[in-house]
Amino acid sequence: MFIDIVKISIRAGNGGNGAVSFHREKYVQAGGPDGGDGGKGGDIILVADDNLSTLVDFRYTKKFTAENGQNGGTNKKSGKSAPDIILKVPRGTLVKDTESGRLIADISGNEPVIVAKGGRGGWGNQHFATPTRQVPNFAKPGFPGEVFNVTLELKLLADVGLVGFPNVGKSSLISVISAAKPQIANYHFTTLSPVLGVVNPAKGGHAYAGSAFVVADIPGLIEGASEGVGLGHAFLRHVERCRLIVHIVDVSGSEGRDPKDDFEKINLELSRFSEDLAARPQIVAANKSDIATDEQIAEFQEYIKRVNSDMPFFVISSATKKGTDDLVKRIIEELSKLPPVKQYEAEPMPFEELQKLHDKKSFKIENPEDGYFIIDAPWLAPIINMANMEDYESLQYLQRVLRSSGIIDALEEAGIEEDDTVAIFDFEFTYVR
Repeated sequence: MFIDIVKISIRAGNGGNGAVSFHREKYVQAGGPDGGDGGKGGDIILVADDNLSTLVDFRYTKKFTAENGQNGGTNKKSGKSAPDIILKVPRGTLVKDTESGRLIADISGNEPVIVAKGGRGGWGNQHFATPTRQVPNFAKPGFPGEVFNVTLELKLLADVGLVGFPNVGKSSLISVISAAKPQIANYHFTTLSPVLGVVNPAKGGHAYAGSAFVVADIPGLIEGASEGVGLGHAFLRHVERCRLIVHIVDVSGSEGRDPKDDFEKINLELSRFSEDLAARPQIVAANKSDIATDEQIAEFQEYIKRVNSDMPFFVISSATKKGTDDLVKRIIEELSKLPPVKQYEAEPMPFEELQKLHDKKSFKIENPEDGYFIIDAPWLAPIINMANMEDYESLQYLQRVLRSSGIIDALEEAGIEEDDTVAIFDFEFTYVR
């Protein structure tokens, strides 16, 4: 079953809490604080697996939760960090925040990608001893792990996308030029899911050399595909990464359609779906030439010249392999001029989205000793993660969040004084009125 969009929930583990402990040893008086740090929470990591071609594994398992880090112990023993959860997905999977649509990651490379970070462990009281604070009776709580509802969306990684109406011979062509073996039959929508094939001239017995490339057989488009008609809308996204489009047209009109009209309608659907996609370089392949008349071929070729005289045009027959070698050779030439397959850059969480996080959120302020205040507010975690302590605007934003959420007012009501220390997770700052 081909599943290319799923929604799942991921929760990284919280960091373990730091410990409050004091050294106790026979015949040793006044041993200092020795509370250990908490362990790190488990990450949620996604990694590309070329053995997968669908997201079907996520159809029934929707929630993934990593373990929390262990709390710190005595004798400065740190808690154990929790194991990570590694999820394997097909190469080319996009990870998006379900609510905002923000792109979190593009799983197209070979490196594992941390999608939800586990929280850092809290510091034990061993870190808080100073000449004036020799008996710190407090420690830091662990940093909360990140939580997201995400949408996984597969966009195939292919150099070349074959587009065209159903039953124009796309599957037949990909079976001829690559090792892929798609289902081929003489009826519409034989291909119900995209098929990838690797074209390797060095191994294919071709009469020329060239670099291997990946071609995708996209299920047939029809008029209205960009608006969800037929199967095309579901699979147009798989052409988006392609560097080059090969437009297959039934030049014989064996389905009772006009090839010129077919060409126009498919390009219209591409442009309605994405102007960027419609602007990709195209090669026109007039297929089924073995059952077409010379007049039909000449008429269609003249039409393509009027549309775009620079557009490469090939007369081919997937059934007899006529012209397929020349087509592959030209594809290789065109790909050598084009940039690599598109990969998408992750989008940082905008401040406007972060600001929503503190609406109607609760917090707690602890004052374990004079001059030291701890803010307990898990919703602040992503804001602290993104804050750049060396950037004035970033610090100003953090200050606005603390003010607008009522935290500053609560600190003042709790009796905070000038130069007292405020701690939020592992971030500390000096309070200034």
